[in-house]
Amino acid sequence: METISADDLRTDAMPTEVDRLAGELGRSDLQMRARLIRADILLQAGETAESGRLAQQVNAWATEHADARLLAGSHHLLAVFFHQVGDMADALAHADQCVTNSGADMPARVRARHLSMLAISLHGNGSPDEARQRFREALDVATAAGELKLSLQVLNNMAYTEYQAGNATDASALIPEMRAFETRYGVPLRPHYLDTIARIEMMHGRYAEAEATLRPVVNGSTEHLPTKGNPLAECLLTVAEAQRLSGDVDRAQQTLDRAVAVCDEYGLMSSRARVREQQAQLYAATGRYREAYEEYRRFHTEIEALQAAQREARARALQAVFETEEARRASERFRELAQRDALTGLYNRRFVDERLAVLLDGAAASRAPLSAALVDLDHFKRINDTLSHATGDVVLQQVAALLAAAVGGAEVAARLGGEEFLLILPDTDADEAVRRCERLRQAIHAHPWQPVTGEIPVSASIGVTTVVDGRSTPSALLAQADRNLYAAKRAGRNRVVADPA
Repeated sequence: METISADDLRTDAMPTEVDRLAGELGRSDLQMRARLIRADILLQAGETAESGRLAQQVNAWATEHADARLLAGSHHLLAVFFHQVGDMADALAHADQCVTNSGADMPARVRARHLSMLAISLHGNGSPDEARQRFREALDVATAAGELKLSLQVLNNMAYTEYQAGNATDASALIPEMRAFETRYGVPLRPHYLDTIARIEMMHGRYAEAEATLRPVVNGSTEHLPTKGNPLAECLLTVAEAQRLSGDVDRAQQTLDRAVAVCDEYGLMSSRARVREQQAQLYAATGRYREAYEEYRRFHTEIEALQAAQREARARALQAVFETEEARRASERFRELAQRDALTGLYNRRFVDERLAVLLDGAAASRAPLSAALVDLDHFKRINDTLSHATGDVVLQQVAALLAAAVGGAEVAARLGGEEFLLILPDTDADEAVRRCERLRQAIHAHPWQPVTGEIPVSASIGVTTVVDGRSTPSALLAQADRNLYAAKRAGRNRVVADPA
């Protein structure tokens, strides 16, 4: 069963029976392996709550018994679970632990899946460069092992994340790689892969090409099954948008009418709401503004109802995961992981969002100063482009070590994303904050970078701000630090800029 994908197993009857038999034999290890398979099947079937509960059970057992294989597998499913319920920080924490526990003996197909989930989680947490690197690692592993379907899945994930980020050039560069799997290897592109390609083509205004890309799906070609239900509805929505944007409003209306019929036939509430949004835009494009307004009101009402139902479902799923004592202990253990940046080990933006408000409240209560400094590496893109993203990661890690060494006690060093870092310095007035930031700037500039970056120097610009009695908000404090950072950049970089006297 472990060598068969969850899509192919389809039902959890077999792993449930193995779980029962293993229990009768007293083989808890086999029970946990069967439950992990069952959790994967349930997740694919949309049974998120039960899947998360089982994955958490397996994870607690694997932690107690130091079973690296089950640790990796359960962390993977928990990463997917938290991603689906919208908790990106926990998803990243579990994805990172999943890859950490993936040993050299891990099957290539499994390791590629783990790397791909880490990439998705990194992207969701605002680390696109690291995400691209992990995606490429996953693709290399899958391709080397001859896992063509998995390679294509990874490519689609890469392309879709670039599309979501609005990176039209990077997304387009992946289309030939995706199409090569069909022309060169005979691996058909699934409907949602074609939809990804069409969406990217639309970013460049190639509306006719986007429609042609999805024609096999909307025409019901047997090579691209399934061409019904949700895949068909989503592709029809894309085609209707392409037709509207190209000015062919009559055909766009026909396509939307067909999408309505598909949504009603299969009970696709989310897609039906999005049809209303497209219909409103089509009405507006033809000057029917009153009808556009009414249709958009209906869209807004349906979306609000769907979002409320999703929030309730997520709450039930999270309750199922954290209902046992073992799960609660795991929750505390992973809270710390969720607050850490996976690459550098520094605190992340989620922690900053929680902690900075608390520190400001404390400073206000004691009428003590508090300083914050934004640290941004100068010309960091040059390192990634000239050397590699792996070299860039090493630079980030070594800079992070310098920041960590510069703080103590209640002080905070965090990575906000990319090459931007933050220091929070309670009980530190403006003069002392500037002195400490200047020492940090010099330490970064004087660090022995030559073995890492060769002739390319590494320096940082720092914007520091201070409130004398804590009377500020996190957003206002960071905005002022950002203005000072911009001033440091504008003045020539590799310098510290504080508040005006």
